[in-house]
Amino acid sequence: MLVRAHLSIFLQQVLNGLVLGSVYGLVALGYTMVYGILGLINFAHGEVVMVGALCALSAMTALQGSGLPGFAVVLLALLLAVLACMALGLAIERIAYRPLRRAPRLAPLITAIGISILLQNLAMILWGRQYHSFPPLLPVHTLHFGGASISTVQLAIILVSGALMAGLLLLVHLSSLGRAMRATAENPQVAGLMGVNVDRIIAVTFAIGSGLAAVAGVLVSANYSVAHYYMGFLLGLKAFTAAVLGGIGNLAGAMVGGVLLGLIESIGAGYLGDLTDGFLGSNYQDVFAFLVLIIVLVLRPRGLLGERVAERA
Repeated sequence: MLVRAHLSIFLQQVLNGLVLGSVYGLVALGYTMVYGILGLINFAHGEVVMVGALCALSAMTALQGSGLPGFAVVLLALLLAVLACMALGLAIERIAYRPLRRAPRLAPLITAIGISILLQNLAMILWGRQYHSFPPLLPVHTLHFGGASISTVQLAIILVSGALMAGLLLLVHLSSLGRAMRATAENPQVAGLMGVNVDRIIAVTFAIGSGLAAVAGVLVSANYSVAHYYMGFLLGLKAFTAAVLGGIGNLAGAMVGGVLLGLIESIGAGYLGDLTDGFLGSNYQDVFAFLVLIIVLVLRPRGLLGERVAERA
């Protein structure tokens, strides 16, 4: 019986970790796509996640009395959030990052931090400082198996995230747009000489990453039933950690890093909480993410699936 109880607890923590890791991986894709093409860490990406969640919340609130079925309201709100975040990503790239492509690397980094703070304050002005209750996207049911449980929303998070990640891999590796993106990441100057519109490809990369961030924002808000102006900051840092863990610039690495970080965080916090009667559980959950970041940067800076790349002249 004791072994079965421990197995149930372990399985529950694994399921919780997969839910967390799916969101981390989805957000990490935005970081790794931009870094792979520009060599830039877009620290404003977490705030794009936040904007997506709050835009979806506003859209669902506005559509509640429209007479549309609930499923249609959710899809329409999600579509509007994705479009809003894609437009935001394009604006950030065009206004903040494009003029700094040839600037020293410190300039885009400081700009990214400034854009992050700006978006937080704009969201606070538009939506307020308070926490907003996020309506359920699906009928709430709990599925039980092996002594563990998972809700329909959590299952949807895993499935939707997995489908979007697989779709992005297919886009990058099998489409003409993906070939242009890989060529731009390899050498923008040569890609331009071969007829690739580098500015367009970089803009599309920002748009795709921002669209994925909007979906991640809606998923994480649906999971915790809350949205607020500061929700993207810590989530963005953890997703960046996942990208570094998997190998920043590597799409598969971002997905692997996200899932691994979610599992490490969930299992570590769960078992540490059991050992300390809950005192060191969720209170110190965030420590595991940044401890992983420190260890990876010290022992393997290029990440699990990253490749050693020579510095460009």
